[in-house]
Order: sequence, then C-alpha cells, then structure tokens
Amino acid sequence: MMSKSSTEQASYYDNLETMSVSDLLINMNQEDKKVALAVEKSIPQIQPLVEEIIKRFKLGGRLFYIGAGTSGRLGVLDASECPPTYGVPDDWVIGLIAGGDGALRKAVEKAEDDMELAWKDLTAYQINSKDVLVGIAASGRTPYVIGGLIEANKHGVLTGCVTCNLNSKVAEVSAYPIEVVVGSEFVTGSTRMKSGTAQKLVLNMISTSVMVKLGRVKGNKMVDMQLSNEKLVQRGTLMVANELKIDEHLAKELLLKYQSVRSAVAHYKKNEK
Repeated sequence: MMSKSSTEQASYYDNLETMSVSDLLINMNQEDKKVALAVEKSIPQIQPLVEEIIKRFKLGGRLFYIGAGTSGRLGVLDASECPPTYGVPDDWVIGLIAGGDGALRKAVEKAEDDMELAWKDLTAYQINSKDVLVGIAASGRTPYVIGGLIEANKHGVLTGCVTCNLNSKVAEVSAYPIEVVVGSEFVTGSTRMKSGTAQKLVLNMISTSVMVKLGRVKGNKMVDMQLSNEKLVQRGTLMVANELKIDEHLAKELLLKYQSVRSAVAHYKKNEK
C-alpha cells in the first residue's frame, strides 16, 4: 500500500520508459508548472517566518539551515550564495547537511537517521537564542531534522521548516512551519524534482527578502556583491557608471579601489562635495 504522504503518492504518469523524449520533457514540465502555484499558497506561512528572521538578525542573530540529501544540499546552496551576492559575512547564513560536507557529493549512509547528529553539528557553531533554525525536509519525517528542531526549541532558538507534506512531524516541532504541497512526483517518490524545486523557491524567497530588508540591496541592485570574477566586475562597473553618470573607465577604477558598488558610489559622492 502506498504511503499517505503526498510526496510518496504514485505518479500521475506510468510506463515512463515507453515515452518519447519529447513526451518525457513535456510531461515533466506540466508537473513543474504546479510548483509556483503551490508556493504561492504558502506565502502566508513564509511571511511571518521572514519577519522573525529579520528581527533576529537585527539583534545579532544568524540563520541556520539543516537537511539531508537534496534538502540539505539546497540549504547549503542558499547559504553559500549569500556572501558573494550580498557581501555578508560567511557566518550570517549557515547550511548544514546530514553527514557533513562530504554528503554534498555522495550520500552518507544512515546520517539522516540520527536524531542527535544535527544538534551536535549546530553546537559547533555556538548556536544560541538569537539565532533561527530552519529545517528542510520534503517528507517532513527526517530524523536528523526533527532532532535538531526539538533541541533548538529547548534552547530558545526560533524554529521553522520547509516541507512538502501536510501535518508532518517536522512541522509539528517547528514554531513557523512552511508546508508547500506539490503532490506526487513525475517519478514516484523522487523529491529532488517538484519538491526540491519548491524548496529552492522558498529558500530564495526567505534569504532574498531578509537581505533586502537588511539593506543589502539598493533599488534593485546587488550593491554589496563580492567582485569574485570579471563578469561581476563588469556588472559592478556599469552600476557605478550609471549611478554616478561617469564613464566606465573611471567607474571601474573606483570599483576596484573601494571593492564594492556601495563604497565606490559613497566615496565618489563624498569627495565631490
């Protein structure tokens, strides 16, 4: 008998191996179209968590993600992209995956089944009551995530989760649960597909909204982005040139001297007064 979990329900499609490549792609795309609509329905759950995260950051807190498998990888991905995108310290947003960084590339056997492991991982970062912990689990029943959230609650850490099933254990032990129900996967039980896409969208929304409200975006520009490659230097140069109405050569000189769009613009305006 198939599990009542929506992420484990049988696919609406069968005999996948007999489909043409065109049909496979079209049918997967039809399923993917449902994801953004499911996320939209969850915005009333996402908003209060984001607002609480902003409050904690202003008090000196941090945001932690924990997860296993695809969920864990998505948390690490979102965390790792915050410093280069917004110029924030590496320890503002921290992603942890069951089994450690080695599990990003290769599954670590039984790591996600350890209820105590997440809290051990978190204590290495001196997690405290100023911080926020978001557990990511498509199924909503990952022991690694559940155990971490339970301990976080005991220690006064604000907790939230992103799951793709209703009424899950992960949601039960989270103060701010986000439940994005995308339904059965194209390949039955393969939550790296629609569920993973939904989680990625929600994490994008959380971290981007937080960074915007913390002042890390001006207008619609990433004015604090790290200049880690030539593409970003060129992007920053154009931002500075457009903002200050100067030529690109001078804009690039300023950008490379002050190492961010924000600093380059501020120093130029100060010196022009």
